[in-house]
Amino acid sequence: MEPNAFYALFSTTCFALVGLWWNAVSARIKAFKEPRMKQNATGVYFSFLIPGMMGLGAQVAGAENAFWRVVFVAGAAIGIIVWVRIVRGADKPNETQGFFRRHRWVMIVLYALIALGSLGADRALAFTGVTPIQVEAFLMCLLVLAGHGLSWETLMEVTPPAE
Repeated sequence: MEPNAFYALFSTTCFALVGLWWNAVSARIKAFKEPRMKQNATGVYFSFLIPGMMGLGAQVAGAENAFWRVVFVAGAAIGIIVWVRIVRGADKPNETQGFFRRHRWVMIVLYALIALGSLGADRALAFTGVTPIQVEAFLMCLLVLAGHGLSWETLMEVTPPAE
């Protein structure tokens, strides 16, 4: 798939997921006022927003322009800062939490890999025929997948309002 087409679809999907998440949170707003749930909701929100913005930057810059690397490094830095704060403020992981909530630190690792790749480490895969922007696309898909899992686990913890 052409990188511009991928990133157009990717960023649109991410922004649609942000909108769907707003609806999910607003339907259960009282539950999300509790600090732990607010933190979970924030994590999900940024799981879709930051990759969406990075994808939009890649689409605007184009695969041949190095500007997409600047956008990805900036997005990854913001993602690392956000997720370090979320992980630090989270309850200690336990068996009652789902996989994605217990392993939130993976988001930091994914953003670090995106940052390293954007700084040029992704060129090490040139012998495979995979372009650097494709490597970053795969990592960003993993970010959205993790965000999806976190959103599911968060919504399953929230009691729906009484009708």
